[in-house]
Amino acid sequence: MSTEPDTAGDGIDWRSETSDVEMSRRDRLNEFYEQKIYAPATVAWSDRRTRIGVLILSVYLLMAVVDLLGLWRDASPNQAGPLLSPFENMAYPLGTTRSGVDLLALIIDSTPFILQMVLAGGVWATTLAVIVGTVSGYKGGTIDTVITAISDFFMAIPGLPLVIVLALALSPENPIFLGVILTINYWAGLGRSIRSQVLSIREESYIEASRTMGTGSIRIIIKDVLPNIMPYVMVNFVLAARYTIFASVGLYFIGALPYTVQNWGVTLNYGYEQGGLFSMGAFHWLLVPIVAIVGLAFGLVLLSQGMDRIFNPRVRTRLTGESESIEEEETDTTTEMI
Repeated sequence: MSTEPDTAGDGIDWRSETSDVEMSRRDRLNEFYEQKIYAPATVAWSDRRTRIGVLILSVYLLMAVVDLLGLWRDASPNQAGPLLSPFENMAYPLGTTRSGVDLLALIIDSTPFILQMVLAGGVWATTLAVIVGTVSGYKGGTIDTVITAISDFFMAIPGLPLVIVLALALSPENPIFLGVILTINYWAGLGRSIRSQVLSIREESYIEASRTMGTGSIRIIIKDVLPNIMPYVMVNFVLAARYTIFASVGLYFIGALPYTVQNWGVTLNYGYEQGGLFSMGAFHWLLVPIVAIVGLAFGLVLLSQGMDRIFNPRVRTRLTGESESIEEEETDTTTEMI
């Protein structure tokens, strides 16, 4: 006895509809990939600054992987002669310290900690600032007043003394916790700046149209407000990450953070104490961590500048060729009319 569904009576091909649904899902996935992943990546990669920034950051990620996998020697003393200059001995390409420690090993050993700390500080400060700034600027009224008062309170607290006190009191060794401490009140000023951006955006006609159609506030913020402030947010994320780098190095350099964790600021401090600022034989001891610090900050800045093209619709349209196709169609239409 046949178990096939009887579709003769209603004339509906259920298998065909199922195939159409599957194809539509596949089409949606392809469309999502093309619009959200492939097209933005192509636009960003077309900028030379993006390519250089990605290359620089890839070097730091590679150093982190090398350290985690133990592919380079440990930063132990008496491995080589004291104060070897860079490239004097290719086994120690960046030279050594006065006690014979490989400087490249010191830099590599610090990289995973630095990257985790920078990511934590940047994400914490930027995410909190975006939430505070968008909600305050879009909702207005009592909510805006309360949030603004809280932000003003945190802005009134001197940032550096607060961070130094927390660092001395807590002696944080976890990179994520340290990143949050270093940017404990950095979000307040950024949140006020984002609020100013949202105040001007919320009066735009397309925002009014969304409100008229009954769209919820959260959806309007996500779909209409955030895309317009993302270039500003990306730049400030990089600034927060760079601030985290400089603040951590400075606190390690002055001894406010414990030396139990390897950091470029610790290396910088030892190099200074051992006469790196006044002796050419030890100058590379200072130069190597400085280059590492500046290189990471420079790579982040270049990447943020290149990523601006993703969130700038005019630039993105031009680079993906859409505007060129429109011009060609207009030219063809004009020719036919003539």
